[in-house]
Amino acid sequence: MTRKKVKLAYITNDSARKATYKNRMKGLTKKMSEMSTLCRVDTCAIMYSPYKSQPKVWPSPMGLQQVLSKLEMIPEMEKSKNMLNQKTFLSQKITKVVEQLKNHWVIHGLNFWALSDINLLLNKKMSDIDKSIAALAKAPLNPQEVSSSSSLSIVALPPMTMVIPKVILRTSTEDIVQPDVNNMDPT
Repeated sequence: MTRKKVKLAYITNDSARKATYKNRMKGLTKKMSEMSTLCRVDTCAIMYSPYKSQPKVWPSPMGLQQVLSKLEMIPEMEKSKNMLNQKTFLSQKITKVVEQLKNHWVIHGLNFWALSDINLLLNKKMSDIDKSIAALAKAPLNPQEVSSSSSLSIVALPPMTMVIPKVILRTSTEDIVQPDVNNMDPT
Protein backbone atom coordinates (compact mmCIF):
# COMPACT_ATOMS: atom_id res chain seq x y z
CA MET A 1 0.00 0.00 0.00
CA THR A 2 1.42 3.39 -0.98
CA ARG A 3 1.52 6.40 1.26
CA LYS A 4 -0.65 9.35 0.42
CA LYS A 5 1.02 12.62 -0.49
CA VAL A 6 1.85 14.78 2.51
CA LYS A 7 0.59 18.34 2.36
CA LEU A 8 3.46 20.57 3.44
CA ALA A 9 1.67 23.03 5.65
CA TYR A 10 1.64 23.87 9.33
CA ILE A 11 -0.27 21.25 11.33
CA THR A 12 -2.83 23.11 13.45
CA ASN A 13 -3.83 20.16 15.62
CA ASP A 14 -1.42 20.13 18.59
CA SER A 15 -1.43 16.38 19.23
CA ALA A 16 -1.03 15.54 15.54
CA ARG A 17 1.80 18.08 15.25
CA LYS A 18 3.61 16.62 18.28
CA ALA A 19 3.22 13.05 16.94
CA THR A 20 4.51 14.14 13.53
CA TYR A 21 7.45 15.89 15.19
CA LYS A 22 8.40 12.73 17.11
CA ASN A 23 8.13 10.53 14.00
CA ARG A 24 10.13 12.95 11.86
CA MET A 25 12.77 13.32 14.58
CA LYS A 26 13.13 9.54 14.78
CA GLY A 27 13.35 9.29 10.98
CA LEU A 28 15.94 12.07 10.78
CA THR A 29 18.22 10.49 13.38
CA LYS A 30 17.87 7.11 11.65
CA LYS A 31 18.87 8.64 8.29
CA MET A 32 21.88 10.37 9.85
CA SER A 33 22.97 7.12 11.52
CA GLU A 34 22.65 5.27 8.19
CA MET A 35 24.62 7.95 6.36
CA SER A 36 27.35 7.84 8.99
CA THR A 37 27.59 4.03 8.79
CA LEU A 38 27.25 3.59 5.02
CA CYS A 39 29.42 6.50 3.90
CA ARG A 40 31.80 6.68 6.87
CA VAL A 41 31.22 10.39 7.34
CA ASP A 42 30.99 12.25 10.61
CA THR A 43 27.47 13.55 11.18
CA CYS A 44 25.85 15.46 13.99
CA ALA A 45 22.66 17.37 14.59
CA ILE A 46 21.27 19.87 17.06
CA MET A 47 17.49 19.94 17.07
CA TYR A 48 15.49 22.47 19.04
CA SER A 49 12.01 21.47 20.06
CA PRO A 50 9.07 23.53 21.26
CA TYR A 51 8.18 20.53 23.47
CA LYS A 52 11.44 20.35 25.46
CA SER A 53 13.54 22.99 27.16
CA GLN A 54 16.89 21.48 26.09
CA PRO A 55 17.82 20.81 22.46
CA LYS A 56 18.28 17.23 21.32
CA VAL A 57 21.87 16.48 20.30
CA TRP A 58 22.69 13.59 18.01
CA PRO A 59 24.68 11.29 18.30
CA SER A 60 25.76 12.62 21.73
CA PRO A 61 27.12 15.86 23.17
CA MET A 62 30.65 14.38 22.98
CA GLY A 63 30.16 13.27 19.35
CA LEU A 64 28.87 16.74 18.51
CA GLN A 65 31.97 18.33 20.06
CA GLN A 66 34.25 16.04 18.01
CA VAL A 67 32.53 16.89 14.72
CA LEU A 68 32.50 20.63 15.48
CA SER A 69 36.19 20.62 16.45
CA LYS A 70 37.03 18.87 13.15
CA LEU A 71 35.01 21.52 11.33
CA GLU A 72 36.84 24.33 13.12
CA MET A 73 40.23 22.83 12.13
CA ILE A 74 39.43 23.21 8.41
CA PRO A 75 40.72 26.50 6.94
CA GLU A 76 38.05 29.05 6.01
CA MET A 77 38.85 28.91 2.29
CA GLU A 78 38.49 25.13 2.27
CA LYS A 79 35.17 25.31 4.15
CA SER A 80 33.62 27.88 1.86
CA LYS A 81 34.91 26.27 -1.35
CA ASN A 82 31.87 24.03 -1.82
CA MET A 83 29.34 26.01 0.22
CA LEU A 84 26.48 27.67 -1.62
CA ASN A 85 23.70 29.90 -0.50
CA GLN A 86 20.37 29.74 -2.29
CA LYS A 87 21.13 32.70 -4.55
CA THR A 88 24.42 31.33 -5.88
CA PHE A 89 22.97 27.84 -6.21
CA LEU A 90 20.07 29.10 -8.31
CA SER A 91 22.27 31.36 -10.43
CA GLN A 92 24.60 28.41 -11.18
CA LYS A 93 21.62 26.24 -12.14
CA ILE A 94 20.18 28.97 -14.38
CA THR A 95 23.54 29.49 -16.09
CA LYS A 96 23.88 25.75 -16.69
CA VAL A 97 20.37 25.47 -18.17
CA VAL A 98 20.90 28.52 -20.40
CA GLU A 99 24.14 27.02 -21.73
CA GLN A 100 22.33 23.75 -22.44
CA LEU A 101 19.59 25.66 -24.26
CA LYS A 102 22.13 27.57 -26.31
CA ASN A 103 23.65 24.33 -27.51
CA HIS A 104 20.51 22.28 -28.08
CA TRP A 105 17.59 24.64 -28.63
CA VAL A 106 16.47 24.41 -32.26
CA ILE A 107 13.31 25.96 -33.72
CA HIS A 108 12.55 25.34 -37.38
CA GLY A 109 16.17 24.37 -38.00
CA LEU A 110 17.62 27.47 -36.30
CA ASN A 111 19.77 27.13 -33.21
CA PHE A 112 20.03 29.66 -30.39
CA TRP A 113 22.79 31.70 -32.03
CA ALA A 114 20.97 32.00 -35.34
CA LEU A 115 17.79 33.03 -33.53
CA SER A 116 19.76 35.64 -31.59
CA ASP A 117 21.14 37.09 -34.84
CA ILE A 118 17.66 37.21 -36.34
CA ASN A 119 16.35 38.86 -33.18
CA LEU A 120 19.04 41.58 -33.40
CA LEU A 121 18.22 42.18 -37.05
CA LEU A 122 14.50 42.41 -36.29
CA ASN A 123 15.13 44.83 -33.43
CA LYS A 124 17.19 47.03 -35.75
CA LYS A 125 14.45 46.97 -38.39
CA MET A 126 11.77 47.83 -35.81
CA SER A 127 13.89 50.71 -34.53
CA ASP A 128 14.29 52.03 -38.09
CA ILE A 129 10.53 51.74 -38.66
CA ASP A 130 9.82 53.60 -35.42
CA LYS A 131 12.22 56.38 -36.47
CA SER A 132 10.53 56.65 -39.89
CA ILE A 133 7.09 56.87 -38.29
CA ALA A 134 8.30 59.57 -35.89
CA ALA A 135 9.84 61.53 -38.78
CA LEU A 136 6.61 61.31 -40.78
CA ALA A 137 4.56 62.43 -37.79
CA LYS A 138 6.75 65.53 -37.37
CA ALA A 139 6.74 66.49 -41.07
CA PRO A 140 3.94 69.05 -41.58
CA LEU A 141 1.80 68.99 -44.68
CA ASN A 142 2.61 71.89 -46.98
CA PRO A 143 -0.74 73.35 -48.07
CA GLN A 144 0.87 75.35 -50.92
CA GLU A 145 1.84 72.20 -52.81
CA VAL A 146 -1.69 70.75 -52.70
CA SER A 147 -4.13 72.29 -55.18
CA SER A 148 -7.19 73.90 -53.69
CA SER A 149 -9.52 72.10 -56.08
CA SER A 150 -8.30 68.70 -55.01
CA SER A 151 -10.01 67.13 -52.03
CA LEU A 152 -7.24 64.59 -51.54
CA SER A 153 -3.89 65.30 -49.93
CA ILE A 154 -0.84 63.56 -51.28
CA VAL A 155 2.19 63.06 -49.05
CA ALA A 156 5.50 61.90 -50.48
CA LEU A 157 6.96 59.01 -48.50
CA PRO A 158 10.69 58.27 -48.37
CA PRO A 159 11.75 55.26 -50.42
CA MET A 160 11.54 52.04 -48.44
CA THR A 161 13.11 48.71 -49.22
CA MET A 162 11.36 45.48 -48.47
CA VAL A 163 13.39 42.47 -47.44
CA ILE A 164 11.83 39.15 -48.32
CA PRO A 165 13.55 36.25 -46.59
CA LYS A 166 14.43 33.26 -48.71
CA VAL A 167 12.66 30.06 -47.83
CA ILE A 168 15.27 27.38 -47.30
CA LEU A 169 14.38 23.87 -46.23
CA ARG A 170 16.73 22.81 -43.49
CA THR A 171 17.27 19.44 -41.93
CA SER A 172 19.98 20.49 -39.50
CA THR A 173 21.77 23.54 -38.16
CA GLU A 174 24.76 22.95 -40.47
CA ASP A 175 22.67 24.28 -43.39
CA ILE A 176 22.45 27.74 -41.83
CA VAL A 177 24.53 30.17 -43.83
CA GLN A 178 25.68 33.10 -41.72
CA PRO A 179 26.49 35.45 -44.67
CA ASP A 180 22.78 35.44 -45.62
CA VAL A 181 21.99 37.33 -42.43
CA ASN A 182 25.00 39.65 -42.69
CA ASN A 183 24.28 40.66 -46.30
CA MET A 184 20.76 41.90 -45.54
CA ASP A 185 20.30 45.64 -45.81
CA PRO A 186 19.83 46.91 -42.22
CA THR A 187 18.14 50.16 -43.29
